[in-house]
Amino acid sequence: MKYDVIVVGAGIIGLATAEYLLQQGLNVLILEREYVGKECSWAGGGILSPLIPWNYPQPVTCLTKFSVNLFPEWTARLHAVTGINPEYHQCGMLILPPYDLGSAIHWCSRNNANMHQLELPQHISTERNKKVSHSEAETRTIFLPSIAQIRNPRLLRALHRHVIRLGGQIMENCTVHNLTVKQGRVRSLQTSRGKFTANDYAITAGTWSKEVLGQYAFNLEIKPICGQMLLFKFEEPPISAVYVKGNTYLIPRKDGHLLVGSTLEDKGFNKQITISARNQMLKNASAILPELYKTSIVHQWSGLRPATHRNIPTIGQHPNLTNLYVNSGHFRYGITMAPGSARILGNAILGATQPLDIYPYQFGWKD
Repeated sequence: MKYDVIVVGAGIIGLATAEYLLQQGLNVLILEREYVGKECSWAGGGILSPLIPWNYPQPVTCLTKFSVNLFPEWTARLHAVTGINPEYHQCGMLILPPYDLGSAIHWCSRNNANMHQLELPQHISTERNKKVSHSEAETRTIFLPSIAQIRNPRLLRALHRHVIRLGGQIMENCTVHNLTVKQGRVRSLQTSRGKFTANDYAITAGTWSKEVLGQYAFNLEIKPICGQMLLFKFEEPPISAVYVKGNTYLIPRKDGHLLVGSTLEDKGFNKQITISARNQMLKNASAILPELYKTSIVHQWSGLRPATHRNIPTIGQHPNLTNLYVNSGHFRYGITMAPGSARILGNAILGATQPLDIYPYQFGWKD
């Protein structure tokens, strides 16, 4: 059977891309090397924002802003049609010192983002903090009330179910070995489960995108960065907003679960969890929420993020192969950028008008 589009990779980006294409009336097959949504997409925390948003280049801001604005309607619709609640929750994000107040004010003004400065939460306003803090910026936090979060596994389950209901086909345990190319077009995919053909092909394989592309990856820079996380459980949420301090973040769920992340480990495709990472994350998180020292860790896990230059993903048509497209390299923000990236990639395949300037997302081949 020949499909309209074959999507390679069934993480959040692949599922969102397939969903958008199916809604446009296309016949879509998704090939997944392992299981749907069980890699980086499942492992993330689900904060719908870069951790310190003013530390990122404008293309990241533009894409996340566009994408995040789609979440309320998107998740409500998924809940309605699948019965699975992704738990979109606008809880706000509290950024603890140290931070660059000037950059924060400039970024919020430029992007029409609400920002408040608040006193440090009582549980971290200790005498020690007071003694080492000499400026207002060191004794106050930045609160961004519009920041929301999502439950990754639930979003993935809802998307999976919706893709199937829309008529999409998904083949798991299907590894793409190579692309058959003739006269500037992909003619077929050779996989561990046979040959598949389509009019167009979309590579959404995250960390494995370069391996799928093989010689056609050119200078595309996507590499795995391991991130480990911890999970705690409380009777009630111990904090009401996402807390961020440097690269450490605490995410409260409504049911009392608390996620702590994360590490940034450049160690290839090794995602083994470690005691050293657990101890360091516990130390960092306990400096924010001291009661974690006496709270048992429920679970520790890891995922491989598809890291790219300046955190800017590559979205669009391959520079040499006219029916090959890539939607990959979202690093820590695949969930955040998913619905927006899916629309950009889908519009590229369909030749439709784009909702924003996509020029910045074409440079991945040249980095």
